[in-house]
Amino acid sequence: MNIFNFFRRSDIKCPRCLGKRFVDWDDIRRLNRQLKWVPAPCAYCDATGRVRKEMLSKVAVDCMYLTIDLPESVIEKIKEGDLETIEKGKQRELFVDHLIQYAEHHYHTQNLDAENIANLYLEFEAEKAPFAVTKEELIKYIQGVIDLKKLALN
Repeated sequence: MNIFNFFRRSDIKCPRCLGKRFVDWDDIRRLNRQLKWVPAPCAYCDATGRVRKEMLSKVAVDCMYLTIDLPESVIEKIKEGDLETIEKGKQRELFVDHLIQYAEHHYHTQNLDAENIANLYLEFEAEKAPFAVTKEELIKYIQGVIDLKKLALN
């Protein structure tokens, strides 16, 4: 690589992790991704702390689906702006949003705990859901929704 081209690169500090190379709880709250992300190496910048400026126009900083636990091929498709992959991610986000609303509704209106909400969901909703989830995962996730709501009320 020509040394002059290196200095002309259009890399900027990653707007997701703020250059830390790791998405922490502060980043998750700042990007409003509670219940959707956990602290982890930053998938937006591949844990380098820097991204190409062009990335900003291809992938939203808060793109829920772009996480480090995806296969590398899927991460690359998202970063390249592959419409089918991005649509799948949007469907996943809608699924998660629905699940959060479902849990909040049954917690607030019927005072159900996480296990009872999960049982209700699995009995009446799971068959039409676009993504499968185990009962244990569902209970844990719904408990997270309840805990976050309790925290918000205090």
